[in-house]
Amino acid sequence: MTGFLKMHGLGNDFVVVDERVHRHDLTPARIAALSDRHTGIGCDQFVTLRPACAEGADVFVRFFNADGTESGACGNASRCIADLVAHETGQHHVGLQTRAGVLHATIIRPGLVTVDMGTPAPDWADVPLSGPMDTLHLPIAGDPAAVSMGNPHATFFMSGADAMDPCVAGPELEHHPLFPERANIGFAHVTGRDAMRLRVWERGSGLTRACGSGACAAVVNAVRRGLVDRTCTVAMDGGELTITWRESDGHVLMTGPAKTSFTGTFNPEDYPR
Repeated sequence: MTGFLKMHGLGNDFVVVDERVHRHDLTPARIAALSDRHTGIGCDQFVTLRPACAEGADVFVRFFNADGTESGACGNASRCIADLVAHETGQHHVGLQTRAGVLHATIIRPGLVTVDMGTPAPDWADVPLSGPMDTLHLPIAGDPAAVSMGNPHATFFMSGADAMDPCVAGPELEHHPLFPERANIGFAHVTGRDAMRLRVWERGSGLTRACGSGACAAVVNAVRRGLVDRTCTVAMDGGELTITWRESDGHVLMTGPAKTSFTGTFNPEDYPR
């Protein structure tokens, strides 16, 4: 049997499997089956932990979308894992090794975490896009902006919170030819210089209650367009995150809650390999 934790950040939920001592046979097909909400455990993203091999890191974290594909970053899951490691070690600062680099987290208090998400990458090749173009104004109806926060994001700025339905527009936009690796699609409504409403259609997972990297991308893109200040409260279906795009070094800081819902076990052999 394999143990797991069910965690969430603002309702963006994760199955976390610890592989720091023993590796489990977690193929993409098995991860997708376990992520299914009807026949598996159910989650937006699946997370595995392995021993760190990078300087300054306490754990190596891998993120998988609900369809079994791997993602380079997940902001809400990063807060959850930082909170978990801090609980294990008593540390107030935790280093997370990810495909997007080492992310440094600070525990404000148990269950409230700030993660330094690093510097955004706005160049077309870093997002990536299908060819050279202005990432601040993509040639797509609705005039979105694009940036990478360790994974590709496109943000649409809408005149009202319900101007576009993510469940209608999201699937097609995720697979738009402009995005060779698909993209997370954000639908943002700026409500003030320090606030916005955001919903995100996540590649490989669909509409989620919150998206940490999507919130970071939306604020970065909004600042680039002159719509908001560098610290902004992002309200999503599951709650609020505070995002700061620091002017001194260009790093993006994300602050929000992290919760453990329950623990359990599963038999990998009960799921297709």
